[in-house]
Amino acid sequence: MSYLNLPLLHVFHLVAERGSFQAAANELDLPRSSVSKKIRQLEEHVGQPLLQRTTRQLRLTDVGRNLLLETSNLQSVLTNLNGVVDDAHASPKGRVKISASILMGQGYLVPAMKKLRKAYPDIELELSLDDRNVDLLAEKVDIAIRIGQLPDSSLIARKISEKCWGWFASEEYLTERGEPQSPHELINHDCLVFGKFTFWPFQDKHGHTETIEVTPAIKTDNSRVLVDMACEGLGITMIDPKFIAKELDSGQLTPVLTDWAHPETSPINLVCMGERTRAVEAVWQFLLEDWGE
Repeated sequence: MSYLNLPLLHVFHLVAERGSFQAAANELDLPRSSVSKKIRQLEEHVGQPLLQRTTRQLRLTDVGRNLLLETSNLQSVLTNLNGVVDDAHASPKGRVKISASILMGQGYLVPAMKKLRKAYPDIELELSLDDRNVDLLAEKVDIAIRIGQLPDSSLIARKISEKCWGWFASEEYLTERGEPQSPHELINHDCLVFGKFTFWPFQDKHGHTETIEVTPAIKTDNSRVLVDMACEGLGITMIDPKFIAKELDSGQLTPVLTDWAHPETSPINLVCMGERTRAVEAVWQFLLEDWGE
């Protein structure tokens, strides 16, 4: 590494320690654009992004964290930085955290893990499966599967599928309680509800849509539990049929109200930050290609 790069490291340390480009720029008495340019120059030298930026937050990538640690003693900068750069150009390795809801993780991620591990054995994978809305930057998520339009323009998104809904129950429940012949008959049935989704829209074959407010017999914030309860004969639920393929194939669940359709769909996107380490980029490209097949 050339001594000319030491000023870039000084700027990088200030940005990392102050938590923003503007704070570092104020301390250095430089325009914010100059600080941003110096960070890009250092990233080009290392060959990977050091910081992940959104409109609201800033955090270090794994490579950036390693660089900050290895260059904390500036007397050892020359030796340690060369090691960081060599590691960055070797086979992709490091931690990659992937976030998804429980059923989407089971449906999309788990089947891909064996091939992904075989392709990149040096990458440490962390799956975070949770049905709540996760802040990707705050929880250090690298890649996520998300439903619907994305409010944060700093995220990169690739559509991998489309979410739809249907209504399902077990044969045990339908034998005991009878099968509803119209949405209005749900008032006489036990409805299993995910979160706050108590308004169920129905569209008939003529295109007329009517929304029914159901009274939950049981409400849950866990999508896996929702499916399990339906399989146990506890009631009727509204869910994406893609995520209960095994239960439908085995006969544990069966469709109801099939003369009606849910009128809405939402895109299912694979998302990540614009700045990616080689490990994150490798996993990102692998998942897109695997699901594209």
